[in-house]
Amino acid sequence: MRSKALALGLLCIAAAAGPANAQPAAPTEIKIGALYASSGPYASISMPVFDGFKLWVDQVNASGGAEVKAFGKKIPIKLIAYDDQSSTATAATLYNQLITQDHVDLLVADSGSVLTSVGVPIAKEHKQFLFDVSGTGAAFFTDDNPYIALMADPVSTIWPHYISDYLADEGAKQGIKTVAILYSTNDFTGTQAAALKGFFERDGKVKVVYYQGVPTSTSNYTVLINNIAALNPDAVLELGYVGNDIAFLRNLQDSGSQFRFVFTIYAGTEKEEIEKNVGISAMTNIFSYVPASNYEYTPNFGMNLTEFHDAWLKKYPVGSNVAFGANAVYGYMAGLVIDRTLASTKSLDQMDIHDAVFGLSGQLKTLDSTFVLRKDGAQIGEVTPLGQLQPAGGKEELDLVAVYPPDLAKGKAVLGK
Repeated sequence: MRSKALALGLLCIAAAAGPANAQPAAPTEIKIGALYASSGPYASISMPVFDGFKLWVDQVNASGGAEVKAFGKKIPIKLIAYDDQSSTATAATLYNQLITQDHVDLLVADSGSVLTSVGVPIAKEHKQFLFDVSGTGAAFFTDDNPYIALMADPVSTIWPHYISDYLADEGAKQGIKTVAILYSTNDFTGTQAAALKGFFERDGKVKVVYYQGVPTSTSNYTVLINNIAALNPDAVLELGYVGNDIAFLRNLQDSGSQFRFVFTIYAGTEKEEIEKNVGISAMTNIFSYVPASNYEYTPNFGMNLTEFHDAWLKKYPVGSNVAFGANAVYGYMAGLVIDRTLASTKSLDQMDIHDAVFGLSGQLKTLDSTFVLRKDGAQIGEVTPLGQLQPAGGKEELDLVAVYPPDLAKGKAVLGK
């Protein structure tokens, strides 16, 4: 009798303990929250990111969903997305809505540092991990915030080092002695400008003779270009968003001023959009970053560049007003990180998500190069080469040619006289 009672007692204990230790039931869907800007000054970088991300979502769902290790099965993705219209105030409201009302499993920031900036403190406050697609502002990444990681391009403090390295190395050998830095005052370009100024001062090869910040809303650079021309610098670096680059390059061409080296960020990273708005002649021999949309890396997961471009054109045919460029790659690449995160996370707990993302560091190679995270979530892989828009065989078109560093170069730079 005692043995029967003991056995019955053990069964009761086991039955009581079972539900407490059981894994939670698998959800019917993985909810991913995201913002995009269909209008306003950041639409030109936001919409390609969003469309690239949607391409990944559609591919995953077409295969039955994302593989989620915690539940041992594929689960469909539900994308909950809102339009912030390039407004930081609207974005802040919508980030809160995604977390507190929609209760998304994963949160994806809008493109760029300005629209990401309001999401960082909100995500931290709610202990929601933020998949930061391309907000590179250095202030976003701190040792006391484990709820963020930068996906698709390096933190702004290291992004521009190939510019200063080239000018201090090859440029100095060819007589480049002075540089003017004109930048838009936001987290993205302001951080790059400060980093560049520091690099030049550290190296002591090229002197900064002009260093000026202007509002990101600036749409006419004529007076600024004339002020720079009066100082006769050898190199001019204009650091702004797409609209800034368009206005600057138009005004530079109209001014007739010429400099030996001119750099803008988006002449290369969003070549199609800039070319459509300023024309080939205004872009010829301009230096820029060479993004993953123009450089073939060998991935160990996901499509390569050629495959992705083909998939992009199939989903968004030419004439659909969706520009293919770096930001299209960024959106897709963020999806690949989420894919591998879900395939390795122990649960949907946000710190488990954090651990899974950081576990990919140094291991994941995509069409955007090698994904490497600093301990605070800043991206330190995926550094883009310096390139130049050079005439393509005498045709009315330009090739973005990687010219520095030497181990990534595909051609030689051409400096003005």
